[in-house]
Amino acid sequence: MSRRTEIDVRPVTDDEFPDWNRALNTGFLQPPAVAEEQVEARRRQFVPGRSLGAYDGDRCVATFRSFDQELTAVGGRPVRADAISNVTVTATHRRRGLLTRMMAQDLAAAKERGDVVATLIAAEYPIYGRYGFGPATTMTEWTVDVPRAGLDRRWAAPEDGGRIDLVDGEDVRKLGPELHERLRRAQPGAVSRTELWWQSRTGVVNMNGAPWTEPYYVLYRSADGGVEGLASYRTDDHWGDAKQPLNTATVEWLIGVTPAAERALWHYLCSIDWVQTVKSGWRSPDDLLPLLLPDPRAARITTQADWLWVRILDVAAALEARTYDGQGAVVLELVDRGGLTGGRWRLEAGPDGASCAPTTESAHVVLDVGDLAALWLGDESAVRLAALGRVREERAGAARVVDALLRTSGRPWCPDMF
Repeated sequence: MSRRTEIDVRPVTDDEFPDWNRALNTGFLQPPAVAEEQVEARRRQFVPGRSLGAYDGDRCVATFRSFDQELTAVGGRPVRADAISNVTVTATHRRRGLLTRMMAQDLAAAKERGDVVATLIAAEYPIYGRYGFGPATTMTEWTVDVPRAGLDRRWAAPEDGGRIDLVDGEDVRKLGPELHERLRRAQPGAVSRTELWWQSRTGVVNMNGAPWTEPYYVLYRSADGGVEGLASYRTDDHWGDAKQPLNTATVEWLIGVTPAAERALWHYLCSIDWVQTVKSGWRSPDDLLPLLLPDPRAARITTQADWLWVRILDVAAALEARTYDGQGAVVLELVDRGGLTGGRWRLEAGPDGASCAPTTESAHVVLDVGDLAALWLGDESAVRLAALGRVREERAGAARVVDALLRTSGRPWCPDMF
């Protein structure tokens, strides 16, 4: 019997959950012993059948979890997603196909459920392309040199008549979910948040076991009293040799559903006494932040990387869910090594809607399903992928037709890690 068949991949039972958590911590290079209260906090995420483990005898040596999610397509329509997280393989059991087996099992179940896409945040770039995922959004983090920004440090209130207030965790749990829904409905690439998300970000539930320290929460209300912005941030305590405050404010998350809200929150953060540096946290690559400063060069990009990866499970549903500014038709031939979505598809799309169905017509372009995922939210260019050899034109100029249909004026963005 081969070593692979000796290892059993199966859904984790409630009794096996503590050992699964030990393997999870081990895979993420955290202390393997997991405190009981941390196990109980994580148990709130446990859904029977959606947490998989690979077992060598009685010991869990690989972990995998998925959960229900909604992802906003271009135009604002949410689609059902199979969100994948907590993927680890213990170092002693690498290169045995354990992730491949867990992924295949989960994606097959997701397609059977009717999920349109699967999503994940990739810790390592090379892993997930072979499972049909493609990088569909980008994350950018700026570091703002506050003295250089050119803002009036005497700033005390928004110029538009709005109001800035510090609030507590209870206010965040009350006001945050509805505000985030407003953002999510308007932002392609954004994903749904559960009640547990808000509880874990406000100290009600401690998921990682580290001592909880409450951050600052700041709320923006417009002149008419409407809640339009909310942010969470932390500060350090760093002083220079000459008794000079050199503190940094690090944004954990910031929601602004209007440009006025974003302006007010960023100007507030850059006006806090003693703060010399503001770290923006994970933002969209076309975020307004730099251009809200009199000197945009004060906001320096310190991190820019792929963020949300998407795997299309239902080609027709995914392409029909989004909107299109242009008008046209294209035949896509998809290569899918996972055997879930391959074949030839005709997309006809325009401002009034889209239809997508299998076809026997000759293909205009040939591409991997992961590359279609990268194009689907509008951030990638088929012309660029053709230059890289990842899109093959069967008809001259077809990549430009794909770009005219799929590319968007605003860039997709996923504010969340999961």
